Amino acid sequence: MNYRYAIRLVFCGLFLCAIALPARQAPGRSLQKRKSSDVAGSASGKKDACILLTSAEIEAVQGEPVKETKASVQPNGEMLISECIFHTTNFAKSISVALATPFSAKPSELTPRQFWQKQFHARDVEEDEIHAAGKGAKKPKSEEEEEARKPRRVAGLGEEAYWVGTPITGALYVLQGDNFVRISVGGVHEESVRIEKSKVLARAVVKRL
Repeated sequence: MNYRYAIRLVFCGLFLCAIALPARQAPGRSLQKRKSSDVAGSASGKKDACILLTSAEIEAVQGEPVKETKASVQPNGEMLISECIFHTTNFAKSISVALATPFSAKPSELTPRQFWQKQFHARDVEEDEIHAAGKGAKKPKSEEEEEARKPRRVAGLGEEAYWVGTPITGALYVLQGDNFVRISVGGVHEESVRIEKSKVLARAVVKRL
């Protein structure tokens, strides 16, 4: 599989999950309901995104306890993607967490860390080249819109962290070791507040990676 295509496919898939929140789970995916008391889990279930946050941690951020969780795990050739939607009492305030881990069945393929480097760093080189070639030229409107969606670095989380999105919707991506997570918070209209809430949750998540 072409690396550039794989990167866009996985990234778009994860980002669309964030945009869809709090939409209903797509049909055909493997779902698993759990009680909020089961959220914490054990370290042995590391690939399960539902053990990365507790109901208490979510309630502290959203003001709503977790009513149930819905989990799905699916390989993406290069990675194993575990996603968990923490449904709160107020459905609109639900939280989505996706965890990307290496897929041992294909150790020679693109790992989560390699994906991260190509998604968040390779593009820096490309943009520098484009900027140098077109220096002084006025940006078309489409490029200005693309600039607004450019990942923004968030300091103090994991090894690296980026906020990706628009004023309407977005998600926080955090790299830690051989894994990275995406956190999306529902029911919050102001982007700055969504980012801060996501950061609080990310600090709890990173401790469990």
